[in-house]
Amino acid sequence: MSNYALRLPESLKQAAKRIAAADDTTMNQLFVVAIAEKISAMETAQFFEQRAALGSGAAAQAAWDKVGVAAPVAKDRWTS
Repeated sequence: MSNYALRLPESLKQAAKRIAAADDTTMNQLFVVAIAEKISAMETAQFFEQRAALGSGAAAQAAWDKVGVAAPVAKDRWTS
């Protein structure tokens, strides 16, 4: 574990304090989770960009061609 001094505008600090209290957690935990979510989102986007670069239109079409054209079976449809 390491420490990092964080400089926040007062309004952002107060908002974080309010949200952490409403979530029954600490500001530290709020910041850790927020940073982890941001890293996850950015790495997920990067992952899909890299995967997309490896693909081709022909390969995508070949995959869709395997799906077929039959209508979904009624019992397979999602009902709510």
